[in-house]
Amino acid sequence: MTLNIPRTVFHAHPQIVCDDAAEITVGIPLHFGDPSGEQWAIEAGEGIVDRLDLAAVVVSGPDRQTWLTSLASQNVTGMGPGDSREILILDPNGHIEYAAAALDDGENTWLITARSHAEKLAQWLISMQFMLRVHVCIREDIRLFSTAHKRSREAITDCAGYLMTWEDPWPGVLEGGASYFSGDHPASGLHMMIHVVTQDAAHTFAHEWIAAGQKRRPAGFLAWNAMRVAAWKPDIASEVDERTIPAELDWLRTAVHTKKGCYRGQESVARVLNLGRPPRRCVFLQLDGFRGDLPASGARITFGGRVVGRVTSSARHADMGPIALAVIARNVPADAVLDIDGVAAAQELIVPLDGKSSVSPRERPGANLRNPLLRRPDTPALGGGGVVAASGGQ
Repeated sequence: MTLNIPRTVFHAHPQIVCDDAAEITVGIPLHFGDPSGEQWAIEAGEGIVDRLDLAAVVVSGPDRQTWLTSLASQNVTGMGPGDSREILILDPNGHIEYAAAALDDGENTWLITARSHAEKLAQWLISMQFMLRVHVCIREDIRLFSTAHKRSREAITDCAGYLMTWEDPWPGVLEGGASYFSGDHPASGLHMMIHVVTQDAAHTFAHEWIAAGQKRRPAGFLAWNAMRVAAWKPDIASEVDERTIPAELDWLRTAVHTKKGCYRGQESVARVLNLGRPPRRCVFLQLDGFRGDLPASGARITFGGRVVGRVTSSARHADMGPIALAVIARNVPADAVLDIDGVAAAQELIVPLDGKSSVSPRERPGANLRNPLLRRPDTPALGGGGVVAASGGQ
């Protein structure tokens, strides 16, 4: 059944500053003639990106925060105006269905997600309303822009149409979170942000923000994506498929509270935390640059003649050259050089092979209860091909 989703008045999306940017069909500027320079500008707090790839699902009503907390992987109860969180909606088996940047304004909780996922997210939320005092709608009277670096926030509140800012907590580990990568994270100090602006003032907002600094400039999606890939930041529209669980992407850092109350998929999250060894793991890939093209999302990755994973995102980084994020089988050797249609790819581990996080127990629960003297030497353990396994469990 298709649900009727309340919407605000829709306004067409004009381009923000330049008319000569390369664009894809939905009108997202890919670049403004200098992708590398645009990336450097973003990283220095001098670049702004028109995020037409994003949309906002807004939940209002007095029960909104406790309701969302009961549905999502993160605790949003108690969020105040301007507070930023990140949430995942999981299926009963712990697979990621939706992801959103959560921002509260005191009366509404904004869920910013990929435009391609907004409609289904809103439909699912409406189906879960029951008798609670909540209201769900898609806000199409706003525009979203991204910047990075704390410097980019200077004078932004004075720009026309500015409403509020979501600050990405990545790669920090929030209260109740857990990390899989334990070294010096490449995204440390990046401060990625999404700014909410009224649609009718979006063009003026962008011009005023750029005019506020001598080096400020518009930047395209290619530059933003290159920075995101280099930061190992998962994206719902790229890194997630029907089998993805949060542990595979190191997304428990910011989007999962491991100690809060029950939510759908919690059992799977807890099991992987306790036992480790998620089925797959996310890796950062440095690609051989001898070819001019980049592997497409979904490109098969092989090792030793067999397919071991797929590319989720690829980009041409201003400093590192061609790079990618990929999801591969957990047991692929950490030092293996992978092959993507003839292109060599060196991996950098994001999730370790044993799948142990910062909050995982050192030893599998119950391991201290094993006692080989309690089993006859000629009797195999259950599941190891013995009588139970051979008889089909009957």
